Amino acid sequence: MYIYIHTDLDESLRKQLRSALSSGHHLYFRSEKENSDESYDMFSQAEIILGNPPLEWFQSPPVHLKFWQLDSAGFDKYRGLELNARVANMGDWFARPCAETIVGGILALYRGVDVLTLLRQRKEWVGAGLRPYLGTLYRQKAIVLGSGTIGTAVRDILEGFRCRVLTLARTSPSADLHSREEFLSELNDTDLVVNTLPGTVHHFVDREVLMRMRKGSVYANVGRGSTTDEEALIEVLRAGHLSGAVLDVTEIEPLPTDSPLWALPNVVLTQHTGGGQVNEDVGKVELFLHNMEKLRNDHLIDNEVDLRRGY
Repeated sequence: MYIYIHTDLDESLRKQLRSALSSGHHLYFRSEKENSDESYDMFSQAEIILGNPPLEWFQSPPVHLKFWQLDSAGFDKYRGLELNARVANMGDWFARPCAETIVGGILALYRGVDVLTLLRQRKEWVGAGLRPYLGTLYRQKAIVLGSGTIGTAVRDILEGFRCRVLTLARTSPSADLHSREEFLSELNDTDLVVNTLPGTVHHFVDREVLMRMRKGSVYANVGRGSTTDEEALIEVLRAGHLSGAVLDVTEIEPLPTDSPLWALPNVVLTQHTGGGQVNEDVGKVELFLHNMEKLRNDHLIDNEVDLRRGY
């Protein structure tokens, strides 16, 4: 079986794959060749793929493709692809890191850590002058948009701060809110909104949502940048309606250098690092090998997704 590895792995992980898949498999690692045309040729012959090749390559999908293991949880750019192959994403592997990043950003905003970091760089001591502007996460009311793995992890962490947490999801029976109308009705006394929505919901957080949020509340996004009307968000931040925003994702990435978000003092940007962790690639390889074993034994694979539906 011909396996194309698009994920850029270090030599120890390549060795692990070679050892685990030595029998009856031919592996090609993209990083071993600098010629992109040659990489595309190997992709075209693949029966199995690990990683996220360029979308344009799928204009002529591999005719023998049987299984594709994405190395990400999100797959917005591939949504709508029709492949005669099974596809899996990384499931909840990135959920906890994403949740810790966004809650860490929220705490940084509330406790002035972002401001203190800038003061340190300038060797400027403000001390007591900053104290009246610091907030706390403890016992706040929060709404988490989405009840998937990231949303659930965010809720669990917030509940550790004794926050009152409501979750919004259209069809999930575990969610507290199931419609936009229910969500809007809760915003007038909500302190924090955390967005974990997938890219299938374009501009769900629009000007109406942002203006319905309680004055002085905080908005955070660790879902997809396309779910937020960024122009409207910038307007309400400039107007002082929201006390701040924590953004792991933005509508355009990398964020353009002329974006006002860089300069707004009440914005924490974590540059889509949410899912990052020291063993990130280890998890990708382990799940790939796990699903390869499932396929070999004709079992259901973990984290299977439907690209046509987008989930």
